[in-house]
Amino acid sequence: MRLTAAIVTYNNDQRILKEAIDSFLDTELVIKLFIIDNSPEDSIRVLLTDSRIEYIFNNANLGFGKAHNIGIKLSQACSAEYHLVLNPDVYFSKGTLEKIYFFLNAHPEYGLLMPKVIYPNGETQYLCKNPPSLSTLILRRFMPNGIRKLFKKKLDKFEYRDHNYDSIIENVPYLSGCFMFFRNETLKKVGGFDERIFMYMEDADITYRTLSYAKTVYYPEATITHHFAKGSYKNFKLMYYNIEGAFIYFKKWGLKF
Repeated sequence: MRLTAAIVTYNNDQRILKEAIDSFLDTELVIKLFIIDNSPEDSIRVLLTDSRIEYIFNNANLGFGKAHNIGIKLSQACSAEYHLVLNPDVYFSKGTLEKIYFFLNAHPEYGLLMPKVIYPNGETQYLCKNPPSLSTLILRRFMPNGIRKLFKKKLDKFEYRDHNYDSIIENVPYLSGCFMFFRNETLKKVGGFDERIFMYMEDADITYRTLSYAKTVYYPEATITHHFAKGSYKNFKLMYYNIEGAFIYFKKWGLKF
């Protein structure tokens, strides 16, 4: 097995989810896709018509990291070279997976890759980040635009805007969980996601731990599109999960100001 991927779903828009599924399956690589469903009903079964898909219905919302760890274990059980943590709101063109696959084959020093990520309108999403500080998260989450403008330099530095997003960037300490392309050899050493974090900040944690075993890389020669709804900015329950994830992260790594 060359490549596996896992998509964790919870009451997702089926049209958008189908885009993600179709994008991954449109490849000449030897692949397998795990759909890990945390939804209360298995209504997405109607989308699972390809023999390369394995469906796991949890009948409970296990959270992002715990559900993805199921996919990681299944990937390693079938001896895949690489494993992709893939959001259900991401899509990309044919050839993207091959481009990443051959790049990583040529560069064994990289254990985790994130491609260039854009909005559907073509604008860049600045998803390479420095390790989060408490003050940065408070500014981004709770402060009005007028206050955030006063700290623009600080927030721009957090989002790596002082780097060139059209060039390869090595050893990024915080890559987005929307598309994490792991070398399984590295992922075994990392040990998967921290299951104490239900949702949000688990990507910051696993990227930081990956750097103990291999380089991380932002690779702009491959591009994906991410709808990026920013649900935690609009939904109180998701905001709670974000705050809880941040608490666990800072308790683990310490407050960084």
